[in-house]
Amino acid sequence: MKILALDTSTEYCSVAILLDSEILDQEVFAGQRHSELILPMVKRALGEAGLALVQLDGIAFGAGPGSFTGLRIACGITQGLAFGADLPVVGICTLEALAQEAGENRVIAALDARMKEIYHAAYEKTVDGWQEVSEPALCLPFNAPGVSGSSWTGCGSGFDIYNEVLRNRYGGRVSHIIGDLRPNARAMARLAAPRLAKGLGIRPADAAPLYVRNKVALKEKER
Repeated sequence: MKILALDTSTEYCSVAILLDSEILDQEVFAGQRHSELILPMVKRALGEAGLALVQLDGIAFGAGPGSFTGLRIACGITQGLAFGADLPVVGICTLEALAQEAGENRVIAALDARMKEIYHAAYEKTVDGWQEVSEPALCLPFNAPGVSGSSWTGCGSGFDIYNEVLRNRYGGRVSHIIGDLRPNARAMARLAAPRLAKGLGIRPADAAPLYVRNKVALKEKER
């Protein structure tokens, strides 16, 4: 399969192209320049792969959770590209992308959600792909959903920032932590491939961000 994937959910901007089993990817620290950088990165990636948009089997994007602005950028760019080339799209959860990137079989993914909260999900790898043990949710670190068993890997900025709290929360169930891991387009392209192969892509108009959080900021009386 030939799949374009892009992610702007964090301070980084990444683009990847899956050519059957081969991945061509690029990533840059974008800060607040995602909208300025993403299309030139897509154009460069397609040029390096020797592909035109119409030759792709689909486009994947980081649906969230993550930066609200970043999620809207990725979704909007994906819709525009896919609509023009008549391609199906797949929104990939950034927490599942973290699990994919961790390279382990049992993963607790946690991203810093600001306001002293984290975006959290837990996954186990099966022959059919990643199975949700705990669905994507917003929570306080000390109140993160529990898991059973042992040999879990914790990953993402949530574990980087709230390391001690999450270690205490999970006790000996977490044996390894990769705090500096972040979602990227490379993992999203690999996750999208079996879904597109099964015809599970959606129309560009139906693509939407996965915000998880309903509020961007606390009101004065809630602080």
